[in-house]
Amino acid sequence: MKLLPTATVTAVTTALTLALLGAAPPSADTRISTAFSIPGGKVYPEGIATDSRTHTVYVGSYADGTVYRARPGRTEAEVFLPAGTDGRHTANGLRVDARGRLWVTDSTAGVSVYDTATGSRLAHFEVAGDAPRFVNDLTITPDGAAYLTDSIRGVIYRVTPGQLAAGSGPLTAAYDLSPALRPRPAGGFSLNGIVADRAGRHLLTVDMPEGDLYRVDLATGAVSRVDLGGRDMKAADGLDLAPDGTLRVAHNTTNTLTRWHLTADGTRARLTRTVTDPSLQIPTTLTHTRGRTLVVRSQFDKGGPLTPSTGTPTTFTVASVRGL
Repeated sequence: MKLLPTATVTAVTTALTLALLGAAPPSADTRISTAFSIPGGKVYPEGIATDSRTHTVYVGSYADGTVYRARPGRTEAEVFLPAGTDGRHTANGLRVDARGRLWVTDSTAGVSVYDTATGSRLAHFEVAGDAPRFVNDLTITPDGAAYLTDSIRGVIYRVTPGQLAAGSGPLTAAYDLSPALRPRPAGGFSLNGIVADRAGRHLLTVDMPEGDLYRVDLATGAVSRVDLGGRDMKAADGLDLAPDGTLRVAHNTTNTLTRWHLTADGTRARLTRTVTDPSLQIPTTLTHTRGRTLVVRSQFDKGGPLTPSTGTPTTFTVASVRGL
């Protein structure tokens, strides 16, 4: 994940506020609390993933690549993969696959896959060459393939099960969304969060500055904009798609969470709930599990990658949101 320059942040915030006028109001039963804290003085957490088998939660640090582990019932996370492990500089996109392997993207390089029992690295894939890249978020389809967004190149990479078994290799673009994206400056930021439907028929990924949600048909490769009913997803960062078609979205600089209902084919989405609260502290991503949504409080505006800074963070935490 990468935040926008100050001027753009202001424009995005204003645009989202206007876009949400008349949207579904926050529910009275929405409750925000702290799920657990993260040790460290300058964590600036970004990614989050839940192991559905054990309900263990993993959180990544954008600042130095540390990956933290929060066991069920614990009020503080612990270091699982120390900073710099395997040369990792950031840890912004996290997923745990069906076999319990933890995928961690490093925006500067690619993605690594770890054994959650031992912490050992099982596989590693990097973008070849020296051209600018920002490997951001990822999702995993039922067939075991992983798809990753590159926010600068506007492409989606793929790691197949066969490549995973081989253990290493280059990250190559499976889908180039650049022709479909709205015009942007050279090197400008675009794709961010990404999810797949439960049947593995399509991917959904968001263009954060423009607020467009894109659908990629995995059978044909066709790329299309999702009909958002006249609304948008500006400042959208992390996405979480439930099996019933509920799409939850974290909008970072506006301290907003939204909930959408997707049609079965993923071509249309309807906004059903909006929650805006400063206690979300620049939410970068989220994971919905067991009746609550866990939201990463990045605090990027307090000495982190968002400028200008508005103070110094004291404690980094993950929020628990019920009723979203």
